[in-house]
Amino acid sequence: MVGIVSVRRPDTGSIPDAPGAYLFRDADGRVIYAGKAISLRRRLSSYWAKPQHPRTEAMLASARNVEWIVATTEVDALMLEYNLIKTHKPRFNIRYRDDKSYPSLAVTLYEEYPRLQVMRGAKRKGVRYFGPYS
Repeated sequence: MVGIVSVRRPDTGSIPDAPGAYLFRDADGRVIYAGKAISLRRRLSSYWAKPQHPRTEAMLASARNVEWIVATTEVDALMLEYNLIKTHKPRFNIRYRDDKSYPSLAVTLYEEYPRLQVMRGAKRKGVRYFGPYS
């Protein structure tokens, strides 16, 4: 399911409470930011909470619409975000943009609630890696 709304305070009820990825586009339709969320509704609503980081405010000022893609799981959302950033190379995304090394999926085993992350570079103790992916 794909949705498009005005970038100015979207109606919360129109955004699914599901995992997924989202894209902010500028007036020319270019993707300027891609992100992922466990709950698209909560994450997208957070962009209109105050105060915001100056970089986030600059991104919102440049954005004209936001789109979302619902994913089945959080892992699917993570991989979708990664692929969207690699494809569109949004100017406001810093993570995953460089091509220095291949990413791996990493599970933190040392935390009470293990986290799933996309990681690059040196391997760390207490982390289980899957990949690399291209």
